[in-house]
Amino acid sequence: MGAHTHEAGQDHGRGDGHAPAEIDPSLLRRAIGASAIGNAVEWFDYGIYAYGTAYIAAALFPEHATNAMIFTLGGFAVSFLMRPLGGLVWGPLGDKVGRKAVLATTIILMAGATVLVGLIPSYTSIGIWAPVLLYLLRMVQGFSAGGEYGGAATFMAEYAPDHKRGFLGSFLEFGTLAGFNLGALLMLGIIELTNDQQMHSWGWRIPFLIAGPLGLIGIYLRSKMEDTPVFREMAEQEEHQHSHRGMVSTIKELFTEHLGAMMKLMGLVLALNVVNYTLLTYTPTYLEGLAFTPSQALLVPIFGQFLMMAFLPLAGKVSDRFGRKPSWLFSLAGIAILALPCYKLMQTGFAGAIAGFAILGLAYIPQLATISATFPAMFPTHVRYAGVALGYNIATSLFGGTAALVNQYLIDRTGDQQWPAYYMIAACLIGLVALFFTIETKGVSLRGRHTPGSDEALAEQSAT
Repeated sequence: MGAHTHEAGQDHGRGDGHAPAEIDPSLLRRAIGASAIGNAVEWFDYGIYAYGTAYIAAALFPEHATNAMIFTLGGFAVSFLMRPLGGLVWGPLGDKVGRKAVLATTIILMAGATVLVGLIPSYTSIGIWAPVLLYLLRMVQGFSAGGEYGGAATFMAEYAPDHKRGFLGSFLEFGTLAGFNLGALLMLGIIELTNDQQMHSWGWRIPFLIAGPLGLIGIYLRSKMEDTPVFREMAEQEEHQHSHRGMVSTIKELFTEHLGAMMKLMGLVLALNVVNYTLLTYTPTYLEGLAFTPSQALLVPIFGQFLMMAFLPLAGKVSDRFGRKPSWLFSLAGIAILALPCYKLMQTGFAGAIAGFAILGLAYIPQLATISATFPAMFPTHVRYAGVALGYNIATSLFGGTAALVNQYLIDRTGDQQWPAYYMIAACLIGLVALFFTIETKGVSLRGRHTPGSDEALAEQSAT
C-alpha cells in the first residue's frame, strides 16, 4: 500500500497545476532564507548559552554559590519544558491564521529574549531578580521555539516543489548548524580577545546582543513573504465554504484522527534528538570528562558540524531520488552499528575524537537533512503546523532536552564511558520501529485535507 500510494502521489504531485513547483525561483530562495533564519537564531542562542554557561553563572548567581552552574544549566531545562506549551499554542494558531504571521511573532520573541539575557544586571546589582529574570527569559525563548521549528519546517515544505522538498528542506538544518557554530565561534573568539576580568564583566554579554540584528534580518525576510501557496489555497476553500475552524477543534481533531501520525512522528523525533543533543551539545562535556582541554572539547563538534553542513544538501537531494524511508533506514541502522566503535575511537585522543564525531555526524546527516521533508508530510494541511509542532516538541522536551543529563548521570553512576553510545542505539531502535509504520512521501503533493500519500489524498487531488 505504501509503495502504491507513493508512486501515484508522485505523478499527481508533479502534474498538478496548483503544486508548489510553479513558484518563481527567486521567491523560493526568499522562502528558504525566511525559514532558515529562525532556526539559525534559535541555535545561535543555544550555542552562546552552552559555551557561556560559566560566565552567566558567575554574573547572575550569588558569588561562590556551589550550585550556580547547575542552576544556570537549569535554564536549558526550563526552556525545553516550555516548548510543548509553545507547540500547543502556536501550532493550532498557525493552522488558523497562517504560517507567516506566527513565524514573524516567534522570531521576535526568540531574538528579543536572547538579547535581554545579555542585558540582565548582575546579581550584585539586583540580587535574586537576576536569576529570576534569566529563567523568565528562558521560558519565553522555549515557548517561542515551540512554534518556530514546526512552523519553519511547514513553511519550507509547503513552498518547495514536491520533487525538490528534500533538497530545499535541507537548508533549514543548514541554518541550524550555522547558527550553533556561529554562536560557539563568537563566544570562543571573545574569550580569546578579552582577559578573564573583562569576560566576566561584559564580554559574555556581547554574543547575546548580536541576536538582535539576526532577529531583525529574520523579521524583514518573513515580512516580505506571502503565506505558503498550500495554506492560501486551503484558506480560500474554507472561505468559499464558510468553514471556519477554531484552535480547540484543531487540537481535538489532531488527537482523535491523527494520533497515530503523532506517535510515529514522536518515535522518529526521539531517535533524531537523542542523537542530536548527545552528539552536538553533550560532546564538549563528555570530552572534558575524558581529560580533553576545554578548547579541544569545543573544537571537535565545531569541526564536525562544518563537515556536516557540507553534506546536508547532498543528503536532501538523495532523499528526493530514493525516498525519505531509505534515507532514515540508512541513518538509523548506521548509527546503531557505528555508535560503540565511534565512542571508543573518541577515547583514544584528539584525532580519534574528531574522526569518531565526524563518522557519527555523517551517519546522522540523512535524518537531519530530511526533517522538513518528512515530518510536515505526515499531516494534512489544516492540522499540519499543529501536528508537527506538538509531536516534535513533546518528544524533544522529554528526550532531546534531557539527553545530556541522562548521559552524564549514567556515566557517573556506572563509570562506563560508553553510555552515550548505548543511549543512541536504544533510541535508533525505537526510531526504526516508528519508521516501519511510516508511509513513503517522496514526491507526493502536500495539498488537501487528507494525509499526503494516502489513497484519500490521491482521490481528493484527482477530483480537483
